[in-house]
Amino acid sequence: MDRAPGFGGRRDLTAEPDNRVSAAAVFGASLRLGLTSFGGPIAHIGYFRTEYVERRGWVDDERFADLLALCQALPGPASSQLGIAIGTLKAGRLGGVAAWLGFTLPSAIILVAVALLTAPADLAGAGWVQGLKLAAVAVVAQAVLVMWRGLAPDAARSLVVVAAAVLALALPSPATQVAIIAAGAVVGFVLRHGADEAPATPRTSLRGQRFAVACLALFVVLLVGLPLVRDTLANQSVALFDAFYRAGSLVFGGGHVVLPLLHETVVVPGWVGEDRFLAGYGAAQAVPGPLFTFSGFLGASTTIPPSAMAAPGTPLGGIFLPSFLLVWGILPFWNVLRSWTGIRRALLGVNAAVVGLLLAALITPVWTSAVRTVSDIAIAGVAVATLIGLRAPPIVVVVGCAVAAELLRRVA
Repeated sequence: MDRAPGFGGRRDLTAEPDNRVSAAAVFGASLRLGLTSFGGPIAHIGYFRTEYVERRGWVDDERFADLLALCQALPGPASSQLGIAIGTLKAGRLGGVAAWLGFTLPSAIILVAVALLTAPADLAGAGWVQGLKLAAVAVVAQAVLVMWRGLAPDAARSLVVVAAAVLALALPSPATQVAIIAAGAVVGFVLRHGADEAPATPRTSLRGQRFAVACLALFVVLLVGLPLVRDTLANQSVALFDAFYRAGSLVFGGGHVVLPLLHETVVVPGWVGEDRFLAGYGAAQAVPGPLFTFSGFLGASTTIPPSAMAAPGTPLGGIFLPSFLLVWGILPFWNVLRSWTGIRRALLGVNAAVVGLLLAALITPVWTSAVRTVSDIAIAGVAVATLIGLRAPPIVVVVGCAVAAELLRRVA
């Protein structure tokens, strides 16, 4: 059994003791995701499930949904937080860092390179980009189907799925998502289907509660203290870090939800031009990995110090640091709380509500933004059949959809 090394040469006790893996293994798995997870934050959930639940068996569907519910209730990029949480469970805090690096580096490097080369392309009309969106439809559809079967097998929980999806579509907002998860917890507590039994898989307690409390305290200190330091020092690097730290700390929903705040953060004060901001956003749609790496493009494009070569690290560090502090601060207590009978009851409804949120996301924005023509329906249908019927790897579907959509665009 591999043991994940801790910081400072000491063994890290924050990983679950059963089936622990090395940080290198976590990095390899997450790098695979960072290179292939196209389609935006919603599609990432499907890719994560395929890699961590089906392919590697590092977590089961129940634990996956538990962690997903936790990350969706936190501000910041849910998919990145989910990777950090799984990496921490399997290989300690170093595993959490490895999971983030593998998932983030590919898109960050590409977007920073685009910015530094001063050639951000307009990809709005590219056929292969449309193909990536159609691949996302198939990946999310598969995730919804499989998770529905496993997490909402009875009529009562299926009703929660449908109700959650309807509410999410009727009242689209990050606040609605949090309210739906909370309502699912209440319904699950009342339903009690099988929750009084001990979990099928032992749920051990992560150690390091003192470190967790320190993380939560640091999160608050930075959120409150950085603006004061920025105003006192009048330092542009501190101002840049504070702006992105605030974005990563206060935006619920992640992904595209952060874009208006980033626009307000860098365009309004004149740090990045409007045209360059929009060009970078277009490029961000065509790369795998978390959309929050758009911050690296903005850092490399900023007109304020530090230099363009050094600047990407400041916003990337600022926007992702809250995710580490929140996940590491809450995960040890979450792991204990979910073993309580009352929490297990609530999680029955939470898991079903999460499936409902995924169903709503499949409808919009995944389907509505990707499927516009009969040929789009055909490509998406074949992709779904390939994933579910033939159990093909997601990368095959991604490449196939991109090639098919590009060929159709050229023929047309």
